[in-house]
Formats: sequence, C-alpha cells, structure tokens
Amino acid sequence: MKTQFEILIKSRELVLKVIDDLTIEQVNEIPKGFKNNIAWNVAHLVVTQQLLHYRMSNVNCLIPEDLITHFRKGTYPDREFNDEEFDEVKDLFIALPETLIEDYEAGIFEEYEEYQTSTGFVLNSLDTAIAFNNYHEGLHLGIIRSIKKIV
Repeated sequence: MKTQFEILIKSRELVLKVIDDLTIEQVNEIPKGFKNNIAWNVAHLVVTQQLLHYRMSNVNCLIPEDLITHFRKGTYPDREFNDEEFDEVKDLFIALPETLIEDYEAGIFEEYEEYQTSTGFVLNSLDTAIAFNNYHEGLHLGIIRSIKKIV
C-alpha cells in the first residue's frame, strides 16, 4: 500500500506544480469544448477521494458536505472560486493524503460498501478504492493539462 500512497502524494504535488503559474481567472475559465474548469477538477479530486475512501467505508468524510454537493461526480461548475476559497481547496488537496495514510495505519477503515464505478470496475475494498482513485486522479491530471493549454 505504501506505493499507492506515494503515487497519490506525487500525483497531487504534480497537479499543484502544473497549475502554480495560473491566475484565479484562468483556473475558473471553462474553455470551449469542456464541461468544467481546472478549479472544478481539483475540488472534484478532493471530493472523490473522500467519498471513495471514507464514505464508502462508512467513516465520516473530512471535508464540508457543501464541497461534496458541488463537486461530486455528475456536477459542473456552478460558481467561481476566489483566491482564498481556492487556496483552501488546495490546502485540503495536499493535506488529505497524509491524513488518509494516518487513518489507514490506525485501522479506522473496518468495512467497505461495494461500489461499481462509471468505468464498470467494482470497488470491493478500501485497497481497491485507493488504487482506483490513483487512476482517477491521473485521468483528471490529463484533463487539467489539456485545459491549461487553452487558458
């Protein structure tokens, strides 16, 4: 599992490096041909990780329910972030993997509710959810890079 955690941490560091030079206007921009923006993608990754790992394990998520409502699968940007709000999302984005590691090592995840992803892959344990989440994060890194080329 150590490798999976390292992948998650490195992936998130890479996302932040990719977007580091963008303005708040650029991360909020939805380019023609896209359904969302960079800010939505980052917030969506925070939310998805929490849902796949915590909620599906019947453990309380570590983020506000409002964030989940606006950035879960099937949502689209319905407002723009200001600098302070996006900084808060980025703080969660970088900090939550470390909390996941601590919680995993502490053994707080005792059960997992089976879940079939939109790709058809069935998650039947936290370990499979962690691996799948890394795949999901890689997909969104590609989307973020594509959007950055346009904005």
